[in-house]
Amino acid sequence: MNTPPSGPSARRPTLWSRSTRSGTRRSCARSSNAVSTHRLYAFFRLAAYTGARRGELLHLRWDDVELDGGHPHIVVRGSVTMVEGRRVEGTTKTGRVRMVGIDAGTVAALREHAGRQAKERERACGSWVEGGHVFRMEIGSPLFPDVAGSLMRRTVEAINACQDKPVLPPMRLHDLRHVHATLLLKAGIPVHVVAARLGHADPAITLRVYAHVLRDQAVEVAQIFAAVVDQPVDPDQLVLANPLASRSDADPGSEGASR
Repeated sequence: MNTPPSGPSARRPTLWSRSTRSGTRRSCARSSNAVSTHRLYAFFRLAAYTGARRGELLHLRWDDVELDGGHPHIVVRGSVTMVEGRRVEGTTKTGRVRMVGIDAGTVAALREHAGRQAKERERACGSWVEGGHVFRMEIGSPLFPDVAGSLMRRTVEAINACQDKPVLPPMRLHDLRHVHATLLLKAGIPVHVVAARLGHADPAITLRVYAHVLRDQAVEVAQIFAAVVDQPVDPDQLVLANPLASRSDADPGSEGASR
């Protein structure tokens, strides 16, 4: 039995508080647009549109990316961490492999990224470091976690610098994962589906981390139920909605009518 962790990984995300959560979609769009011309745009697109962890995306190989067919997706097999200044690859946080579907816009971003990477390989000539990683440095060597993290911070600072007052709160790369989960839950996606997409070991972790989002939805449920029940309904529609009633009316001698 999996026990939800009690450490930092199970805490409620603090960036998107009640006062700022209504702007998460707008903030995510602004951040995405700000890095749209950067060579690592596809990395940030994947982070925002899949909810994958930074280390998981740094571990991603092209062999685990499916862009063709009716179900484009990535397969998350491992993660990257820093140990005593060294880049170390290992399993995912839960030790499980998962498939995460991607949208058409993300597919396009990855295709463009692949084309850019091919040109970088040509320019590097003999200096290119071979390997199957999707995200690399300009000479082909694997990308380090702090590179992606620092770019996110600089992006937020650049956006706010162009405004009379800050329009984005301080943002970490990991906050894109929280935005992804929050928007899915607010859209009504079942908790177990969101948990599987995020790679949580147990939906109970998702319930605890995003309890604030689910509480907001619970408040709305009463109004939704009342609207459905209290609206005028044609009696004929009620009869048609009951298969036994329909059979009984159509055939008085049927088995359903004799019971």
